[in-house]
Amino acid sequence: MPISRPGRFITEQGLVYTFTRRALVLGGLQVGLGGLLAGRMAWLSIAQKDKYDRLAESNRVQSQLIPPRRGWIVDRSGKPIAINRTSFRVDLIPDRLQDPDRIIDELRALLDLAPEDIRRIRDALDRAPGYQPVPVAENLDYERYAAVSLKQPDLPGVAPSSGYARAYPLGAAVAHLVGYVGPASIEDYKKNRDPLLITPGFKVGKEGLERTMEPWLRGKPGAKRTEVTAHGKLVADLTTRPEQMGHTLHLTIDAGLQDYVARRLGPNSGSATVIDVANGHILAMASMPAYDPNSFSDGIGQSEWAMLSADDHLPLTNKSLQGLYPPGSTVKPMVALALLRAGVPASDTVVCTGRYRVGNGYFHCWRHGGHGPIDMHRAIAQSCDVYFYTMARRIGIDQIARMARMLGMGEKYDLPFVSQRYGTVPDTAWKLGKYHKPWTVADTVNSSIGQGYMLTSPLQLAVLASRIASGQVLQPRLIGNKRYGPQGPPIGFDREHLDFVHRAMRDVVSGAGTAGSARLQVAGVEMAGKTGSAQVRRISMADRRRGATSSDAFAWKYRDHAHFIGFAPYASPRYAIGVTLEHGSHGAAAAQVARDVMTWLFAPERAMATLAANEAQWGGGIAERMAAEAARWDTAHLAGPTTEQENVDPDAGAAPGSRPPQGERGD
Repeated sequence: MPISRPGRFITEQGLVYTFTRRALVLGGLQVGLGGLLAGRMAWLSIAQKDKYDRLAESNRVQSQLIPPRRGWIVDRSGKPIAINRTSFRVDLIPDRLQDPDRIIDELRALLDLAPEDIRRIRDALDRAPGYQPVPVAENLDYERYAAVSLKQPDLPGVAPSSGYARAYPLGAAVAHLVGYVGPASIEDYKKNRDPLLITPGFKVGKEGLERTMEPWLRGKPGAKRTEVTAHGKLVADLTTRPEQMGHTLHLTIDAGLQDYVARRLGPNSGSATVIDVANGHILAMASMPAYDPNSFSDGIGQSEWAMLSADDHLPLTNKSLQGLYPPGSTVKPMVALALLRAGVPASDTVVCTGRYRVGNGYFHCWRHGGHGPIDMHRAIAQSCDVYFYTMARRIGIDQIARMARMLGMGEKYDLPFVSQRYGTVPDTAWKLGKYHKPWTVADTVNSSIGQGYMLTSPLQLAVLASRIASGQVLQPRLIGNKRYGPQGPPIGFDREHLDFVHRAMRDVVSGAGTAGSARLQVAGVEMAGKTGSAQVRRISMADRRRGATSSDAFAWKYRDHAHFIGFAPYASPRYAIGVTLEHGSHGAAAAQVARDVMTWLFAPERAMATLAANEAQWGGGIAERMAAEAARWDTAHLAGPTTEQENVDPDAGAAPGSRPPQGERGD
């Protein structure tokens, strides 16, 4: 029989004890939890006070960077080349955008946006990171800007702003010199995450001096604090930190001369550079045709971009620095100095019959009937090819190449540009290293008249002229408020040799030379110079048999390039010039441009009268001709589909000019 255990007795005292113990545990837990909450509240209200004050302030106050104004670019006398003007704009901030379709429809009505603008905005929104503003419209009139500003509380993600836009008073005349500005790229922002780069309205240099001198031209941003409601409505302006404008960039350029040179190049494709022989200052450096930098800075249209890209005159290429051409007969004064230095007497004569035999082939003189007996002076003045064929063969290419380098050909100059092409000064070692073939007599003959492998830029031709004029190793300079070292030393010419070449170059223009039409009509001022025609397409025997003995018989792109180098006054050189006209056929055409440019330096009223007459024949000035060309382009491409890009990318910059085909002869 199992034994039963006695039951548990519950007393009143035991119940009281149990309740008290549980109450103490629960009370302790409550006290502990309360202590934690109190400690947390103390931590938030005391230790983290500043942090949450800032967060609370950010809900009430908005802070916005103020883009700095860029420093002006001015010429040698302070005349503006690149300035700032007040502008109004509207951007979209993708991160803050709500209901994009509604917002875009609202903006279409407020800003009268075209269908192509809507497509551009939608495409940009699809590709843009959330933090990068998408431009909607720039350079708005105040009425449309005010209309968007009034409705801004109902348009989340829309950012109207006023600021400063870049303006170029001389337009296309300075395009390749100063370049243009544009919004920073995504890659720029990712480098250092600088919020200024994604601030609406802020732009950076994209080409030319605007790009290379960016650290100097860019100022320091300011900041603006405003009090707003929970719905983003402005309550009051708070403190504002002003922005600091960038530094002014002084150039050695003469703005009046720069404008004249660009206009005088007219409808030609080419370049002209003027250098002050006294100090190496570049007074003008124009490449035409060109684009309008105002269009690029404001946001170039699709039609204009397509037109510029398709133009066979390459308006996007800076021909002064990036164009490479055979120099043609402009090298003959340089070759003459090499001959004199090598001991060849200037009185030695050559009989020019119109052609020169090398092996089984012939090299022709530009005068097909020949010059007859001719010495060095007449050979320079009348540009006799056969004379230089013969004499260059006597001294060889290496001595000619050495002289070419002394006069600046093939040299890199200390100029603030990203891209600069240096050309080719060939010699025996160069060909062996590049082509693994020995130098030939035919190579020497070709090089003696600036053809074959020899290539140079228009700027180098101007430097060549300045060094021949001065007898000094002049270095071209462009920045006026930069401390340069002293100019180069004398080249070391025998003074008699240099004077001899100067006299021969004077007779090119003022005597029985090849550039009589370039004679200055300014009392007491003579110009010395040398023409050059650089062959693009070889004239074959078949061409000669059908009567095509000149490149004028060919299509424009196969005609000779026209060059001219010169300096004035002849008696005491002060200015040197180099002119290149792509496919200009004859060096005399380039010489006439140089004549008018030099006339502007000594008699500007006479030069302006000549220019006015020319522009009346050309269809107006640069802006008028560009507008007419744009109208023709739009008419031709209005009916059918185009190859225009929906989103223009000016960052692509200028397409480098193609290297011209090489020919065999000069003038």
